[in-house]
Amino acid sequence: MDFTPQNNQAGSPVHHVSQSKKKLKKLGGLKVISVILLGAASILILALVALSVFGGPVHQSKYLDKSKLQAVFLNNGQVYFGNITNLSKDYMRLANIYYLRQSQSPQPADNKQESSDNLALVKLGCEVHGPVDEMIVNRDQVNFWENLKSDGQVAKAVEQFVQQNPEGQKCQANT
Repeated sequence: MDFTPQNNQAGSPVHHVSQSKKKLKKLGGLKVISVILLGAASILILALVALSVFGGPVHQSKYLDKSKLQAVFLNNGQVYFGNITNLSKDYMRLANIYYLRQSQSPQPADNKQESSDNLALVKLGCEVHGPVDEMIVNRDQVNFWENLKSDGQVAKAVEQFVQQNPEGQKCQANT
């Protein structure tokens, strides 16, 4: 009996079976890789959904205290006080608006000390252009905003204005 390997022709059944097994192994390996990739993609998608629902960046509106006034500091140095009623990534809506106006000082120009006595809180609405008491501000123009304390000078001045003007601001017509 001869146990030495015999040279089989390419068309022999032994060679054909070994090629089929190799192909099945390859296909089986591809199936395993496909299942692993599909599973990883599913986990990634679930993680992204969970992050968007339960986590992710906190929107600034979370910090908005609607029971208080806010100060909105614009890039041009102007500051408006009022109530932020809508805050999105593109714009903010401000209502019940006040701003500071510096009155002319009778003091000499060489006096560098600024006094808060020269500042007046002005209610928006009686300016020459007759604005409505609402402002839509592009968020890229806002440097920052903050909630104001109820016992701060601005909040007290607004409260005093409201008490003195229970029917709202009356603009004087210039004739």
